[in-house]
Parts: sequence; C-alpha cells; structure tokens
Amino acid sequence: MPRARRVLLRPSLAVLSLSLLLGVAHAETPLFSADGYRIGLYRSPTPNQAEGATIIDTAALQTLLTQRPRPVLIDVYRRQWLQGRFIEDQPHENLPGSHWLANTGDGDLTPDWQDYFTRNLQKFTAGDPRQPLVFYCRSDCWLSWNAVKRAAAMGYKTLYWYRDGLDAWQAANLPVTPALPEPFP
Repeated sequence: MPRARRVLLRPSLAVLSLSLLLGVAHAETPLFSADGYRIGLYRSPTPNQAEGATIIDTAALQTLLTQRPRPVLIDVYRRQWLQGRFIEDQPHENLPGSHWLANTGDGDLTPDWQDYFTRNLQKFTAGDPRQPLVFYCRSDCWLSWNAVKRAAAMGYKTLYWYRDGLDAWQAANLPVTPALPEPFP
C-alpha cells in the first residue's frame, strides 16, 4: 500500500474506532432509573400513557379549568440551579395560574429537591390527595411524565398529564404569563 494511503487510512480508522466506542457508550447509558423514572434524554418522544394519570390535550385542559375544584397547574420545566439560586438564562412563560416547580421532573431527585416537590404539592392541595393536579412541561418532554409518576407514588389520586404542554397551549394561541420558579428551598 502506498505511503499516502496509509497516512490517510490511519486517522480515518482512529475516527471510526472513536465513533464506534462513543456510540456503544451512549447505547449503554440507561434511560431509566431502577425506580422507573426517566433519567436521560428528557427531550425525546414520550409514551401515550402515564400510570396513575389521565393524558389530556388542550381542549380537555380548557374544560378542566372550568370545573370545580379547579385543577392546580404544575409546570416542571428545568431551570439551572447554581450556588443556591435559580439562574435566569432565558425568560420562561407558563400557563396562567401555574406554579413552576423547576427541576422536580428530573429522574433522580436529591432529598432537598424531593422535599421541595412534596412541600409545594402539600401546600397547593391543602393536603387533599384528591385535589386535581395537572403536570406539564413542553412537548416531547419526560420531565412532566416523571413528575406525574412521582405524585402518584406519593398518593395523589386525581392526576392529569398535559403531555404536549406549553408548546400545545401556545400553538392554540392561548395566553401565557411570565414565570418564576417557586422559591427553593
């Protein structure tokens, strides 16, 4: 083999080997925790079911919002947390009347974040596990799926998953409001 080909072939083989190695490493990264929470690739297609919850679309949510008791809207979109505070790297909006429990849809919650989630749900429902709760994020977002699963495990009974979330609400040209996360801790 001529020297020029060998010189070109070696880097090509090295790049190919590295991409195969990275592909295998990525394929071996688990997507779910032992408890069944999604722990990676949060922005990817979501399932058509959420155990313990009813999946709703925009029309169903609008109907729910006219009923009594009115459901509590919980936005679980992520917000960077650094040195004891939320970092507003870009403005966030949510559905009017929502409570933003940032980062509580992560698959693995530390005890402090779990307490933040628990304490706020307790406050928003006045301790009533039958109080309707609607969890949402954006479309193709596992964070709200995780939050619904977590709320069901905590004993909440009337759960809704607004699967397409803020994106569907905005696509219907419905109003949104500027949002700030609920204070942590």
